Formats: sequence, C-alpha cells, structure tokens
Amino acid sequence: MRLSELFSAIEKTAPLSIAAAWDASGLQVTSRRTTASSLALCLDPTPESIRRALEKNAEAIVSHHPLTLKPSLPNRPDAYYEALRLLFAADVPLYAAHTTLDANPEGPAGWLAEEFKLTNLRVLEPIAPPLRKDALPSGFGLVGDLPCPQSLEEITRTLAKHIDLSTSALCGPSPKAVTRLACCVGSGSSLLENAVNQGAQLFITGDVKYHTALAAEICLLDAGHHGLEEEMTRRLCLGLQEQLAPLTVFFVPSSSPRRPLVFL
Repeated sequence: MRLSELFSAIEKTAPLSIAAAWDASGLQVTSRRTTASSLALCLDPTPESIRRALEKNAEAIVSHHPLTLKPSLPNRPDAYYEALRLLFAADVPLYAAHTTLDANPEGPAGWLAEEFKLTNLRVLEPIAPPLRKDALPSGFGLVGDLPCPQSLEEITRTLAKHIDLSTSALCGPSPKAVTRLACCVGSGSSLLENAVNQGAQLFITGDVKYHTALAAEICLLDAGHHGLEEEMTRRLCLGLQEQLAPLTVFFVPSSSPRRPLVFL
C-alpha cells in the first residue's frame, strides 16, 4: 500500500484538522520508501517499541504520542537519538496520531463510553464542529448516562477487565451509586469542572494533579495515562486491521512506566 493512502486512512479517524495548536501530530520521521506491506501501532515511539516493531518487519509505524513536541538536535545518545537511529537505519517512517485521535469522540478515544454503554453523550470540551452530520462535536472527554445505577466497585471491576489498575488512585467523595459517568483518556484532570457541571458523579481519567484531587467535588478515578491510552491505541489497531486489509497491521504492547510500590 502507498504510504500516502495509509496515512489518509488513519486521518479518517484522526484528522489533522482537529489537532491542538500545541501538538505535533502527523508525520514525525520520513523515509525514502513510498509503500509499506506491514504497519505497526504503539502508544509511545520508544526505542524498545520501535525495535520490537522492526523485529516483526514493520515497514511503517504509527504511535499515539509524538516522538517529541519540541524537536531538537540529536546531539547526545539518549532515547530520542536511538529512536531516530533505528528508524533511519531501517528506512521506516513514523507517524503520530495524538490529539487528532484524542479529539474524535466517535473514534477509539470514546472507548470508555462504549464499554460502559453510555447514552445521552456530550463532549466535555468541544473544540470544533462535528466531523460528519449527526456526530458529536470534536473535542476532549465525554459524559453520559449509565444504563442503570452502578456502584464504584462494579465500575472499577469492569475497567479492570481492560487495563491494569494497580497504580490507580481515587480522589474526592465516593458515591453510593453512579448514574452519570464522565471520562477522558490520557491526561484530562483539567476537565473535572466540566464533568461536575455536566452532572457526573464519577470522572475517569489519568494524570490527576494534587490540587485537582484536593478540590475534587465528585469522585475522581485516576486510572493511569498509560492504561487508558494503550487500550485506545489497541482499538485503533483493530479498526485499521479491518479497514486496511489485506495489509498486515499489528499492535506493539508496552508497560506503564509506573509500577506499584513493593517493600522488600
């Protein structure tokens, strides 16, 4: 498949038109090749993930997070240098679908809403008109109604089927029952006030800051940036496997940089 066709297919789900102004979505590292017979997807373009993708003969790589938000000279042998070295040596391009994916609530970024079967959906922070007629506005985070009231334990048990919650944390008052749920994959604690204003009793996101947790008026579940977006990227991979067949498309899993504290 031509790389131009491959990237165009990705941009149907993660259009560059909805990227945040500060973001670096799109082509990160070019290559001389113009076609690819296999595509790897990963959350972070770390040297380890790139190496594993290349070992499985990937001829193009799509990551969720950009290689860097502020390009700099590769003037020291760090992870940035090693990622570039691996890509250049293999002549493999790297493309990032970052806020372009996050801001499309109709795509994999809405996986939590889909998993919990939320209805009456609204976007927590709209940033652009809908991508198609009768769709939700483009933007970050979702809030909606559960099919029936659920306890916090029931909700976390469902979430644990998909992501590792071993480093997660709860903040704010614990509800007796949840009927309206807000969620935002990745780092969405800045949307807490929006979730409160939309009537949510629970907000699931990652990277909750201390003062956000301290002031939380509703229950706030920091489920971890890695787990929430790893699952989002995996679901993007599943969609592309179907969309780009017979192109070989595979996912490169990774581990959270955080780990539970264990006393020896």
